[in-house]
Amino acid sequence: MSSDAPKKLWGGRFTGAVDPLMDAFNASIHFDRRMYAADIIGSIVYSKALAKNGIISEQERDLLIEGLEKVQDEWEKNTFQLKPGDEDIHTANERRLGELVGSVAGKLHTGRSRNDQVATDMRIWIREEATKVLAHVKELISVAVSRAERETDVIMPGYTHLQRAQPIRWSHLLLSYAWLWKADAERLSQYIERINYLPLGSGALAGHVFNIDRDFMAQELGFAGIIQNSLNAVSDRDFVAEFLFWASLTMVHISRFAEDLIIYSSGEFGFVQLADAYSTGSSLMPQKKNPDSLELLRGKSGRVFGDMSGFMMSYKGIPSTYNKDLQEDKEPLFDAVDTLSGSLQITSGVLSTLSINAEKMKASLSTDMLATDLAEYLVRKGVPFRETHHIAGAAVKLAEDRKCNMSDLSVQDLQGLHNAFAEDVSKVWNFETSIENRNTPGGTSKKTVLSQIDLLKSWLHASQQNLH
Repeated sequence: MSSDAPKKLWGGRFTGAVDPLMDAFNASIHFDRRMYAADIIGSIVYSKALAKNGIISEQERDLLIEGLEKVQDEWEKNTFQLKPGDEDIHTANERRLGELVGSVAGKLHTGRSRNDQVATDMRIWIREEATKVLAHVKELISVAVSRAERETDVIMPGYTHLQRAQPIRWSHLLLSYAWLWKADAERLSQYIERINYLPLGSGALAGHVFNIDRDFMAQELGFAGIIQNSLNAVSDRDFVAEFLFWASLTMVHISRFAEDLIIYSSGEFGFVQLADAYSTGSSLMPQKKNPDSLELLRGKSGRVFGDMSGFMMSYKGIPSTYNKDLQEDKEPLFDAVDTLSGSLQITSGVLSTLSINAEKMKASLSTDMLATDLAEYLVRKGVPFRETHHIAGAAVKLAEDRKCNMSDLSVQDLQGLHNAFAEDVSKVWNFETSIENRNTPGGTSKKTVLSQIDLLKSWLHASQQNLH
């Protein structure tokens, strides 16, 4: 190895040249460079801790901090120049720091390993990114709640097995997703708290030889405390796995919502229409308006799940403590963060600009969807439900045989099925009444829907207050 070749942080015991292909295979700078700010802030605090412990002087600390701030400024202005040998963000930053401040840069790594350094960088980075993603989740919930509040009077068929089941409010459907996303938001908020512990000061694996003040560094970096075991600190990537779990489940919720809207926007349904901003046309068929935004959201759920499953396959067989396999943690994490961030914002855009056809929704209701209401009518007359269910089923069959609506059956027709039917049975054939009868908390009546809206608005307000 020539004397003017770039020095590697680990190169002292090596005399032979590294295969250029291996250099490229080993390098992570092309993707981990996005952690530059986390790496620099961690180094600034580490220099403070070194000075606090007397390992470096205050003058050296100030020189290091000044140099690190210049390095960060170069990254932010996109003037940082990568050079051969910059195999990762830590190497690149330290190399540039040395060019700016001289040999004192070599003191910054005293007692520190890239093992505890990268674990710290990643926790700082994902903490900040997860906080941004959390804001996008809350914005999506806010959009759903606002829309539900404006459109509480719109009624539509509710489905099980993709078959028309009972009438519901459109707002009730929207809120069902808002509650899923609220659970996603709460899980992510808990995740941010759970991962907020500092690995720095653990060295390569065995701990720090110079008794660095880890509690001081944790406080300076905004961590709730320190990771108590150095082996665990450098090798733990459960926080990566957990974010990928969270991201996969959240994308499943987005995908399910997208699937509903894809179905409802089809010509056979015609309940909703996407804004032009979130649709595309066909290169052949001029009449087409394709829900590409929704299909991409549905497809990207598979991408995020792939990020998770791929990482777990890399993670599962790693012995203690740090192994190079862990370099495979970053790309799936970065990709999941980027995909979630974009998907949440697109979903908010789709939902906020969507137009609905309330008349088409209402016209799709049919009186056979009130068969359960017919059974409940008899329950109010004192007939056991299991018996009323059978009688209502017989009424459905009678209407099918006559090729008429259930509401067209006369009182006499129904009395032929059970003598408890009377003239007031005509009140059953009202979709609004059916909906309003579902007035137990959690139901689809207007009162309970408005109650859900109030609960979600209160939660959103409280969660915003907690940020300040």
